Amino acid sequence: MNNNLLEVLRIGIFYDGYYFYKVSNFYKYEHEKKARISISGLHDFIKFEVAQLVGLDIRQCQIIDAHYFKGRSSAREMGEKVQSERVFEDILMRENIVTHYLPLRFNENNVAQEKGIDVWLALEAYELAIYKHFDILVLVAGDGDYVPLVRKLHTLGTQVMLISWDFSYHNESGDVVETRASRQLQDEVFFSIPMHQRMDQNGNDYVKNLFVPDKGYERNYGHQLNLKLDNEIPGSESKNDYDIPAFFSSQRNLIESISVIISLNANGFGFIKDESQNNIFFHYSTLTNKDFSELQTGMTVKYQLEEDTERSKREGELRYRACRVTVIDQPPPEYSAG
Repeated sequence: MNNNLLEVLRIGIFYDGYYFYKVSNFYKYEHEKKARISISGLHDFIKFEVAQLVGLDIRQCQIIDAHYFKGRSSAREMGEKVQSERVFEDILMRENIVTHYLPLRFNENNVAQEKGIDVWLALEAYELAIYKHFDILVLVAGDGDYVPLVRKLHTLGTQVMLISWDFSYHNESGDVVETRASRQLQDEVFFSIPMHQRMDQNGNDYVKNLFVPDKGYERNYGHQLNLKLDNEIPGSESKNDYDIPAFFSSQRNLIESISVIISLNANGFGFIKDESQNNIFFHYSTLTNKDFSELQTGMTVKYQLEEDTERSKREGELRYRACRVTVIDQPPPEYSAG
């Protein structure tokens, strides 16, 4: 018997959930592919890359553990988005990924923050590398805060592979925000894969299978797989800044309006007809019951207004945007018969 067949290389995968959320939305709404990243396809790609790197058959490269870390708001605060969050959790479970959540905590400015996720991921990764003897730990992340973890793992003899993306996206204000993986982190790891380059190549089947092939996947596994985190503070690149309570604290003061979508941009935003406000900007992450790809101009929506704080500061006067945008099956009041 070939002794190589008895050799198994042990792989552990650790996801920075918020980072992966940003990447997923980029390929769904900003990139020309307009498709979600397939988690099963990503895992197959990782096994293929590891096999090529160490000179083993792909069958000898086994993912023995995978973990996903993210902060999230409570079920009450998430409202109608609980279902889409649960759908994504079902997908993670099917891929044998263990989920780790910490509650978002409010600071003195009543802004919810993702506190402790990076530290928790690092501690779990280090401990599990000791007990499960990973040969290679794959880090799906881009934050330089993981550099100490990488150095510690190297002392155990566990090599680290980094899966990261450089990309830019439109935030809730329509501004372009750039995300770049830490150069120091890339230099510290055993092997770094710039996924934004790999995924733009035709490549082999493992590269092609990184994308969910069609909408059938979403129809089978739920209405929308947006991985949404409620009400991000626009213009912020920090994954610690969320404005979760903004909607709930202002419910009594906001008036719900009904109008129609008058334009849609392929990059994941559009405008709602509102003559008094010179039409209203909305972002795909504010949708409550539809995926952005399902929208059409002329659809009726109900929505509320919230201050666009970044734009207000930049332009020196109060600016608004739409929040809690819900597609409804009725015409706006001005189009009603009679």
